[in-house]
Amino acid sequence: MIAHLNGREKALASFGWTGKQAEWIALVCLHSGVFTRAQWARFADAHPEQIRRGVLSLIERRVASEETEPGLAGIGRVCRIFGRPVYRALGAEHIRHRRGASPEVLMRRLLSLDYVIEHADLPWLPTEHEKVAAFEALGLDRELLPVRVYRGAAGETRRHFPVKLPVALDSARALFVYADPGHDTATALRSWGTAHRGLWRALARLDLSVEVVAVARTARELERARRVIAGWAEPAGPGDAGPGIRDELARIERAIVQGAVHVLEEFGGLQAALKRSIELEAQARREGAGRGSIHRGAAWRTARLNGVRFR
Repeated sequence: MIAHLNGREKALASFGWTGKQAEWIALVCLHSGVFTRAQWARFADAHPEQIRRGVLSLIERRVASEETEPGLAGIGRVCRIFGRPVYRALGAEHIRHRRGASPEVLMRRLLSLDYVIEHADLPWLPTEHEKVAAFEALGLDRELLPVRVYRGAAGETRRHFPVKLPVALDSARALFVYADPGHDTATALRSWGTAHRGLWRALARLDLSVEVVAVARTARELERARRVIAGWAEPAGPGDAGPGIRDELARIERAIVQGAVHVLEEFGGLQAALKRSIELEAQARREGAGRGSIHRGAAWRTARLNGVRFR
């Protein structure tokens, strides 16, 4: 039994799913929306033929699809659970995991799920609502939580923990997981850390152990993340990187990920933008950005996705 599901998997009995199968479907829907057959086989400790039948059953019931992702190689087919009634039964009807995503976001979701599979006994907070409620229950203000504002025809929508990465919380510690889909720089990791820094320091003042784990596919990504996170766990230095540095790093990262050529041209093209990003990261390190924010940091390498690469 997976405690952090809080019995939500039982709501899937109306679809004919019970036991380990119901737990798996609930786990996927709440944490990623997507999975590979190898991940399901690891969770269920099942034969590939059993997994094949399980995937085909989901497809036949028109609640899932399984496709080869054109932006990824070395992964085979990826299954996505999209059936709204399934998410509604789990109390997560409007979670964005139902939707398709870019290769980078897809990889981030799969990496997140892979870590949760191996640590399913931790007290995870799967949804935005659960994360916000848990930290507010500690007496923390919402202003401390990472947030992104989306603007549309209906006005502004504020989303807390917008990257949707795993967070676990109990009376002794708070664990935050960062999944690196394969960025060329540590800019996205640093931006994520900056967004969480106020929350981490507030949790430390409550005598909770604040821990960060970076999940990645390659040794290079792991080592880069390990260096950054190690800095966050060091005693605070004389100063922090100013908002100008953080904003410029975030702008370069967004331009690279989104392929915003007009922004990259402002820096003189892709190579010049990458060079500028490296310079800014070095400056941020010199200024002690993020030091003293967490108690412990670690890196974890996936066993099932380390052969995946972007096309």
